[in-house]
Amino acid sequence: MAESAAPRILIVYTGGTIGMTEDPATGALAPFDLSHLMENVPKIGRLGYSLDHVELDPPIDSSNMNPGVWAQVARMIADAYEGYDGFVVLHGTDTMAYTASALSFMLGQLAKPVILTGSQLPIGEIREDGTENLITALQIAAARDEDTARPMVQEVAISFGRFLWRGNRATKVSSTDFGAFKSFNYPALAAMDLHIDFDRKRLWRPAGDQPLEPFYDMDDAVSVVFVYPGMSEAVLRAQLATPGLKGVVLRTFGAGNAPTEPWFDHALKEAVEAGLVVCNVTQCPAGGVEEKRYATGDALAEAGVTSGLDMTCEAALTKMMHLFGRGLSAEDVREYLQVSMRGELTA
Repeated sequence: MAESAAPRILIVYTGGTIGMTEDPATGALAPFDLSHLMENVPKIGRLGYSLDHVELDPPIDSSNMNPGVWAQVARMIADAYEGYDGFVVLHGTDTMAYTASALSFMLGQLAKPVILTGSQLPIGEIREDGTENLITALQIAAARDEDTARPMVQEVAISFGRFLWRGNRATKVSSTDFGAFKSFNYPALAAMDLHIDFDRKRLWRPAGDQPLEPFYDMDDAVSVVFVYPGMSEAVLRAQLATPGLKGVVLRTFGAGNAPTEPWFDHALKEAVEAGLVVCNVTQCPAGGVEEKRYATGDALAEAGVTSGLDMTCEAALTKMMHLFGRGLSAEDVREYLQVSMRGELTA
């Protein structure tokens, strides 16, 4: 790509509250196109960036996000990768952490910023958070490391409110706060107050200078099983026996604990022996699975359950989709679940 004084940023518009407007006839929120979004944020022009945009046709509510749409977004970025310095993905908040995690695995050898942002209130309302979120995301996507002349951020990240989070470490924690996201097991990549202050030692850096290696196939034959007091054997076995299922994210108590009834471990052991990959992640927002801390965690390990360490549920689920999508065997998937591929876990 030819050098240019003005950073070239591609905005990928998927939909979400940041691009919503109120239908005066019904009062319902519906998506409008990016040209209207730009008209509502004239300050963008003062950044001096060279901006282009692509968008889903039609834009979607993020509740309708799925692996097929992730592939569309990843392909939009990959197809334009050499022509831009950075990318900003406008996205609804409800599934933003899932998309950020998925893109982190799909965009192999990523060495440019892919910054997801959105808002809790639509741009155009008198009091809203979308304008600041959008402008900050653009500034982060354009930021360069003066020491290396390379992009400051070289990973998929979520910029929302006052913080920049690693995408595959973040989760949505509030449906109302302007600081809707948090990463409990990894510090913020940047804090945004008067200035955008990057924590350089926390930023992901790809190994070597290699071309982007996108991989679009995500296998959706995975599920999440939420352990709860009173869970019955029939319920657990029914979920594990879902036809075509290849993997399960098992959301357990505390440091990876589950009921001690023999039927619970037996059901999991039988499922694992039949080829199912079961990844244990905690229901707690902070911390992770510690197999040796309690006897119940040990029992799960003995049943063949794989520790997800300190991964979020979003990261564990999308990572499993990605690994199965690459055609890996169950044995290989279990191995890679415990390997930090994109900074998603603490090894």
